[in-house]
Amino acid sequence: MVFLWVCSTPIFSNLAIRSAEGWAERDLAINSQKADVIVVLSSGRVLAPGAAKVSEWGDPDRFYGGIELFKAGKAPLLFFTGGWSPWEPEAQLEGKILTRYAIEAGISEKNILVTASVVNTAEEANAVMALLNQNQMITKEIDGKRSSASLKVLLVTSAFHMARAEKLFEQAGFQVVPFPVDFKVSAGNELTLLSFLPSANALSQTEMAWREFYGRLYYWLLRLS
Repeated sequence: MVFLWVCSTPIFSNLAIRSAEGWAERDLAINSQKADVIVVLSSGRVLAPGAAKVSEWGDPDRFYGGIELFKAGKAPLLFFTGGWSPWEPEAQLEGKILTRYAIEAGISEKNILVTASVVNTAEEANAVMALLNQNQMITKEIDGKRSSASLKVLLVTSAFHMARAEKLFEQAGFQVVPFPVDFKVSAGNELTLLSFLPSANALSQTEMAWREFYGRLYYWLLRLS
């Protein structure tokens, strides 16, 4: 009961998620390094009830982070990953939907690429590499490079997810420039009595942090095997 109480308090959950975020800070896109490509990882969505099967996001920060970087001239190509869920087999790939929104935001379709369907971060890293290897003209056009393994990637994902994603993309052969977004703790949070009182919200955030740490442990053990 004590353990559950502690994990349910905002003060503990905020520390847990900030630890998962690596104590990173959000920066403006204009201040980011330049790279060869921008890669926006899928963030998951809800397939809203109804015949229209509209996809809705829980949080669009990854998408907008990628758009900001592209419009700031940080890379000539914008990649979206084809997020897909086996529990929603009929849903359109997330990357296809984001492509449509990006075009509506003023980005040319020729500057956008979408990977094949992926269900986790490791698949996303490999799918981006595979897409680049299949499109030799792309790698030739980027500073005359012949190999996608030498490309620098501006990686856009949630801050708590960045450490794991960065490692997996490096293992796939990329140079990674992280651009974390979707921070879970507001900079304006103050310590009050409520910080020590349990809430379902705080417990959910703690669970998110634990799950991320489990994921990192899993891939670390996988590398050892």
